Amino acid sequence: MQFLKSLYLSSRVFYILTLISVLFLLSYWFTPIYPIVWLLVWGLMIVFLFDIVALYNTQNGVHANRILPDKFSNSDFNAVPVRIRSNYKFTTNVEIIDEIPVQFQKRDFLKKGSISPKSILDFEYSLRPVKRGEYVFGNLYVYAMTRIGLAKRRYSFDKAAMVKVYPSFIQMKKYDFLAIDNKLTQIGLKKIRRIGHTMEFEQIKEYVTGDDVRTINWKASAKHGNLMINQFQDEKSQPIYSIIDASRVMKMPFRGLSLLDYAVNSTLAFSNIALKKHDKVGMLSFSNTVNDFLPSSGKKTYINNISETLYNVKTQFLDSDYGLLYTHVKRQINHRSLLLLYTNFEHISSLKRQLPYLQALAKKHLLVVIFFQNTELDHLIQQNAEDLQTIYDQTIAQQFAYDKKVMVKELQKHGIQTVLTTPENLTVNTINKYLEIKARGLL
Repeated sequence: MQFLKSLYLSSRVFYILTLISVLFLLSYWFTPIYPIVWLLVWGLMIVFLFDIVALYNTQNGVHANRILPDKFSNSDFNAVPVRIRSNYKFTTNVEIIDEIPVQFQKRDFLKKGSISPKSILDFEYSLRPVKRGEYVFGNLYVYAMTRIGLAKRRYSFDKAAMVKVYPSFIQMKKYDFLAIDNKLTQIGLKKIRRIGHTMEFEQIKEYVTGDDVRTINWKASAKHGNLMINQFQDEKSQPIYSIIDASRVMKMPFRGLSLLDYAVNSTLAFSNIALKKHDKVGMLSFSNTVNDFLPSSGKKTYINNISETLYNVKTQFLDSDYGLLYTHVKRQINHRSLLLLYTNFEHISSLKRQLPYLQALAKKHLLVVIFFQNTELDHLIQQNAEDLQTIYDQTIAQQFAYDKKVMVKELQKHGIQTVLTTPENLTVNTINKYLEIKARGLL
């Protein structure tokens, strides 16, 4: 029974059978070819049996396995290496079908190759997930064939392998590497000149040529008989919280990814940069309830806690309760902190409903509201208007785009920092705002 389940016929068999059928039909009028056709039939059967014996003579002719990583990075291309080892004593042609997780909706996976006797075939393919969660792979099927190629023997491996899709740690590592190498300007991050003293006192030391005379400590100089200056260092250990609005306004998709997942990815990358800058980071997600909360910490390993919490950010995309958010922040965040609020407003009226709560948050903390440009509207506005309907559509789109700029002015009027960004530039613009705030000493 197992033999029959693993045995398959190649398309070559059906082509030959079709040819034989046509020859049998022609033999009705050309009788001399009738015995020749039967010779072809018997020849096909003998060759087919020889092919089967060659494939099944070796008990474990092929072994294959996926080399899956511990986790996938959301919104990035993740490599899935596959290794196939042949134990046959002849060159083997193989067809590989991998049952990819249902989330990808890909049912046409097929790879073909050839393996030399007693050799290994390595290849890899890439998958780009757009949702966090568990992804379950099915069977990895390998169909082995001889050079004759009439019969196939199916092998099955790695059933029900599972990998978890986490927030984009590939993006996080990219920004981390660039920050270490001081190459942040290559990806759009700006160098911002410090204005005034935005630093903490570190120590008093002797004056040397080149030191800023404005930092001379005259009392210490009189005491020691030499010029002494105050030495400063960049302010550190400032509490910073990423607040993610997980309500229905963040369900809007962009290039397959929801705005919520863009915010999750940005939070992970930004938190890692802030920890490298010796600040304390925490996070909070909310919708109609406060779903997740991590108090701020400056430990380097805290990025693992943030990653695990972001992985588990789940939502039913209900309406957000900013009153509940304000109450929770007031109770749980006692020190003045930088609050980065990832949300989205599509109409000025939706902003005005939440504005009293945003003003209340901004009284005690430095609040930065980060929301998104609607890039689909930008594409519509840039189109050539060739009929009256398109003119109407563009007029409405321009009004919505203008409303976004009005929202920025409205927030700034009440002393609230803003970032209006496209989804793909979210992380860069968020880090830029953080560096600006640090340089200006606003916190």
